[in-house]
Amino acid sequence: MPIPIKQTFTYAVTEAEAAFIKRGMRVAVSFGKTKMYTALVYAIHQEAPSLYEAKEINQILDETPIVTERQLAHWEWISNYYMCALGDVYRAALPSAFLLESETVVYANAAFADESVLTDEEFLIYEALQHQSQLTIHQVADILGKKKVLPVISEMLQKEVLIVKEEIYEQYVPKMVKYLRIQQQYASDTGLEALLVSLSRAQKQREAVLGYFQLASTKKPIKVKALEESAGVSSAVIKALVEKGVFELYEIQTDRIQFDGSTQALKELNSYQEVALEEIEASFKEKEIVLLHGITSSGKTEVYTKLIEKVLETGKQVLFLLPEIALTTQIISRLERYFGDKISVFHSKYSMNERVEVWMNVLQQKPKAQIILGARSSVLLPFSNLGLIVVDEEHETSYKQFEPAPRYHARDTAMVLAHLHQAKTVLGSATPSLESFYNTEQQKYGLVSLNRRFGNVQLPKMELIDIKEKHRKKQMKGHFSDRLLALITEALEAKEQVILFQNRRGFSPVVECTTCGVAPQCPNCDVSLTYHKFKNELRCHYCNYQRAMPHNCAACGSNSLDTKGFGTEQLELELKALYPDHQIGRMDLDTTRGKHGYQKIISAFESREIDILVGTQMLSKGLDFDNVSLVGILNADTLLNFPDFRAHERSYQMLVQVAGRAGRSKKQGNVAIQTFNPYHQILQQVTTTDYTAMYKEQLQERWQYQYPPYHRLIKFTLKHKDYQKVDMGVQWLAKALEAVYGDQVLGPTAPVVSRVRNQFIKQLTLKIKPNQSLKATKQQIEKIQNTFFSVAAFRPIRLIIDVDAQ
Repeated sequence: MPIPIKQTFTYAVTEAEAAFIKRGMRVAVSFGKTKMYTALVYAIHQEAPSLYEAKEINQILDETPIVTERQLAHWEWISNYYMCALGDVYRAALPSAFLLESETVVYANAAFADESVLTDEEFLIYEALQHQSQLTIHQVADILGKKKVLPVISEMLQKEVLIVKEEIYEQYVPKMVKYLRIQQQYASDTGLEALLVSLSRAQKQREAVLGYFQLASTKKPIKVKALEESAGVSSAVIKALVEKGVFELYEIQTDRIQFDGSTQALKELNSYQEVALEEIEASFKEKEIVLLHGITSSGKTEVYTKLIEKVLETGKQVLFLLPEIALTTQIISRLERYFGDKISVFHSKYSMNERVEVWMNVLQQKPKAQIILGARSSVLLPFSNLGLIVVDEEHETSYKQFEPAPRYHARDTAMVLAHLHQAKTVLGSATPSLESFYNTEQQKYGLVSLNRRFGNVQLPKMELIDIKEKHRKKQMKGHFSDRLLALITEALEAKEQVILFQNRRGFSPVVECTTCGVAPQCPNCDVSLTYHKFKNELRCHYCNYQRAMPHNCAACGSNSLDTKGFGTEQLELELKALYPDHQIGRMDLDTTRGKHGYQKIISAFESREIDILVGTQMLSKGLDFDNVSLVGILNADTLLNFPDFRAHERSYQMLVQVAGRAGRSKKQGNVAIQTFNPYHQILQQVTTTDYTAMYKEQLQERWQYQYPPYHRLIKFTLKHKDYQKVDMGVQWLAKALEAVYGDQVLGPTAPVVSRVRNQFIKQLTLKIKPNQSLKATKQQIEKIQNTFFSVAAFRPIRLIIDVDAQ
């Protein structure tokens, strides 16, 4: 069932149904008193349940299974490894159109006549049903203006005023395209002549008929839309011709995602790429997984395309994983040039219907689903013949699912998927995660390096700008040092583009009263509100609470409010003032909300309509722009000083990745990093792009303090709106874990933001030693979890278990 309960449920079927039904089909079942769910057939057996009487299934929803055997085995692994219910994985994997939900619908009983027995609320519903044939529970709640309406409904059922029916809605709607053909009697010359004479007074209809014959000479079949556009007529004109019996309408089901255009041959690899390709293929003979460590702009994508081409020749499917939807827009166009309509894309910005089509195409191994390009959720698709998985930018944290369950890591999940299919996996990155690089040293993965940029372009010149010194000498203009402004001006004069990176959106993260120092806080979370100047509002980035910017301080009444810190929005406004003759663009969560949000900004930047692009970490991930000569990082310290054992590794990765966007085509680019601490060892390693030094240093620290890759981590998060309850719960849990694991338990602690959406948060972390059995540890944790929830006071607490927490 698509619910977070760890068990399966048994339902009764008839003998005929049992013969038809197969594992992996969907069935509609009733669960609880009124709920209707779409369940998935997990097993067909002859054992009746002992604790409850098996209900009958409502209906079978599929002709053939929509989930494959291997997929179910993969889901079971995710459920066991990440300690979540199989139902969580099922809900996360299937597009919501497949998960039909129940909607209780009430109808008026035609036999009911005595209105005098109704209360005021009941009469309101009864009256509404005189105007509408049916009402859903949600509509009844709206009419009465309250949430708890089931008692009123059940009272009316007893009085026989209503009839209730549980309806299952099939949500997926195939896309039908309307086509036209002319009736047979008008297809001949004489028939056409007679028709045109009869339409001599209806000028528009006559034009539509002539337009049809013009189109018919060039292509078949003819879409209604195409005729409307070419003949310049409205749909009403065509409708009139259909009613007169001149045209016949028919519909053809088509896919929503289609590729129009011609393909071209793959690019020739240079000698370094050729060597890398040969090394990968040689490694594959001994190992299933290979890490391709290629510096930024070394042409990793071209190596992937060659590997993909070879796998497609064997008739197998390829999965290409990307961490960010922003990246798919560029890679789609690159891969489509080579592979045309063999590519399907799957991620959350696509509509539900588009995702259903991709699911069915993958399941049926259609030619247009030979290469699947997608974000992390695409590892859950129903592959039946997988040959290769490419995980690009494998170090990215976006591959980890945080909320809701299953909290899986797409990279690790992809490796298990590849193993189930006996397929190969390529992990690619310029800055691999410590865990992956450590695995190559342990001989678990193969390692292939690509140390030259494509076209032998040199790595960018790195420059650290000491802004503490610049502030002291009054050489700052807003948030820009004189040196960074000089570099920006130089690049713009040479007709080149600039990328500026600041990992905060909004205008300013804190608004502070200069008289008493109080900053407006979010009422639901433990954070100060971020100022967004464009809408002149304060907004919380955790719960989306927003309010208008106040004119004076709520604490002391003073009207001297000042902003502290800066985000992308403030930089955009400063740049517009500094460079009024140039186009400034911004790429962050606020500007990329729509389905094509990313595409519009990236396309505008590629076609050089934008001169300076300001953005958050979205910019750091594998984007390829040929005219960028300068990358500016406005404050490197916010990344370095984050309270997390991975902060230094992440800072290195982020800075090197952002720097890698500069000078990718012809000449060497420049990177300017503004910092208060230019002598920090990570910044020194970034300027020399010395991954090995960073790796060795961080590995030494991880070993010393017992962190991954040596120890595994399981993080426990407790949430509840009552602080006392959470505190009691976390203390109990800490004692229970310490009784078994002693000093391997860290905490309890409160996270940096200890209250979100009025829920207080406490955390515990368990370190698992290298020689400790992970399976036995998880079984022990489950026992402790069951005991925890058997305490009545702890039952309302939300307990989240995150395996391999990032």
